[in-house]
Amino acid sequence: MSTLAASERREARRRRLLEAALHLFAEVGYHDTSVDDVVAEARTSKSAFYEYFESKEDCFRVLLEQEGGALITTVHAAAAAGVDHRDRMRRGIHAFVATCIGRSRVARLLLVESVGLSPSIEEVRHRLHDEFAKLAEQAVRYAQKHGDGDLAGVDPAVYGRVIVGAVNEATIWYLETGPGNDATALADRICRALSV
Repeated sequence: MSTLAASERREARRRRLLEAALHLFAEVGYHDTSVDDVVAEARTSKSAFYEYFESKEDCFRVLLEQEGGALITTVHAAAAAGVDHRDRMRRGIHAFVATCIGRSRVARLLLVESVGLSPSIEEVRHRLHDEFAKLAEQAVRYAQKHGDGDLAGVDPAVYGRVIVGAVNEATIWYLETGPGNDATALADRICRALSV
C-alpha cells in the first residue's frame, strides 16, 4: 500500500468526521451531540476520532477555525473588488450573508453554537469577529482620510464591532425566522439599515 493512498484515506476519514460533526452540531446542537453520534454519522470508529481530535470541543474548535477562516477569505475577496469604501462594505456584507444563507449549518456553528461554549472556543470566535471587524474599521479609516463627512468622528473600532454584531444578528434571525433564502434581499436590507 502506498503512503499516498494511506494519507488520502486518512484525510478522507478526517473530512467525514468533520462533515458529520458539522451536521450534528448544527442540527442537534453541540451539547446534545456526543462523540459516539459523530463517529456513527461518519461511519468510523471512536479510536479514529481520537486520532484527529483530543475531544469533542477540539473537533468543534477545528471546525470553527476551518469554516470561519473560509468565510473570512470569501468576504475579503468580495470586499477587495469594491471600488470605494462603501462598495467594499456592501460587497463584504453580501458575501457574508450569501455564504451564511447558502451554508446555514456553517452559519449556525459560527453564530449560535459557538457562543459561550468555552474559553478556547470564545478565543477563536473573538479572533474571527476581529477579522471581520477589521474590514469595517479599514473602510471607516479610508472614508475619514478621504473626506467622507458621514463617518467623520466615528470610532473605527466601535463601528467595526457594530457592523459585525448587526450583520451576525440579522443573518441568524433571518435563518431562523426569515421568509425564505433570498440572500441578496437580506444583504440589501442590512446595507440600507447601516447606510452603506
